[in-house]
Amino acid sequence: MQQPSIKRRKTKVIKFAPYYSQNFGKAYLGNSLQLIKNLNDNSINLIVTSPPFALTRQKEYGNESADKYIEWFLPFAYEFKRVLTDDGSFILDLGGAYRPGLPVRSLYQYELLLKLCKTVGFHLAQELYHYNPARLPTPAEWVTVKRIRVKDSVNMVWWLSKTPYPKADNTKVLKPYSKSMKNLLEKGYEAKLRPSGHDISDKFQKDNKGAIPPNFLEPQNFLKIGNTESNSAYMRRCKKAGIKPHPARFPRGFAEFFIKFLTDENDTVLDPFAGSNTTGFVAETLQRRWVSFEIDENYLIGSKHRFGDEEID
Repeated sequence: MQQPSIKRRKTKVIKFAPYYSQNFGKAYLGNSLQLIKNLNDNSINLIVTSPPFALTRQKEYGNESADKYIEWFLPFAYEFKRVLTDDGSFILDLGGAYRPGLPVRSLYQYELLLKLCKTVGFHLAQELYHYNPARLPTPAEWVTVKRIRVKDSVNMVWWLSKTPYPKADNTKVLKPYSKSMKNLLEKGYEAKLRPSGHDISDKFQKDNKGAIPPNFLEPQNFLKIGNTESNSAYMRRCKKAGIKPHPARFPRGFAEFFIKFLTDENDTVLDPFAGSNTTGFVAETLQRRWVSFEIDENYLIGSKHRFGDEEID
């Protein structure tokens, strides 16, 4: 299967060779800021990633503090924009953070968004919210001890693009109709002016084979959008091999939603912070070409177990 064209520069000191390959893609070990320089301009149709968040406490998978996060992230952003096709999209899943020692929020997500748009030159196609009801109630001091805040259950998701009109088709990600909508389609609907002032015509009765999904991504609406895969094939294989799984695994349904929504078969998907390589695995199952970068070899070794012979949940 053809892979993205590669720029091989004599000045590069890294060896751009895959750590492992599948039918549609390849995973690479190394710093993604160095590895991505080997990819040609306009060679990637979609970037889906969840980088280490800006947190007040260091995690084992590495993360920058909120006050340094933008400076750390911008060099990646310029490379992301360079390698994206003109109709490509960049999906950034980013969790929030509290200011150190205070029950108030950091603004780093919004400051980063403004930089990405006003400085790097991305367009904000849409903002979405990734809901994870299984998230723990942290920080404990404010949520469970002093009881002055509620627990965080969403990540901000920025859908960014190089132009105002990236490739997208929401008919590929329709969700099942509700029971009430099914009844309406069966029994019919009287066209009339609603109290809100909206004029509902008879076109409202058309069966479009599903409802347009909202920008609030809920577990019940999408395949395994949550991150509670405690007994998934990936986890079972890692346990069997004696490998510690990635502690912040990318939800399979989340990657599936955006890959279906924003790409076609044989398009190329990149995850520059691959972790357990859920993005690459989903791209493989959907017959998209993919490239994944991961700096931690242990996580990359574990990610190979997503592509085993055992049936995936």
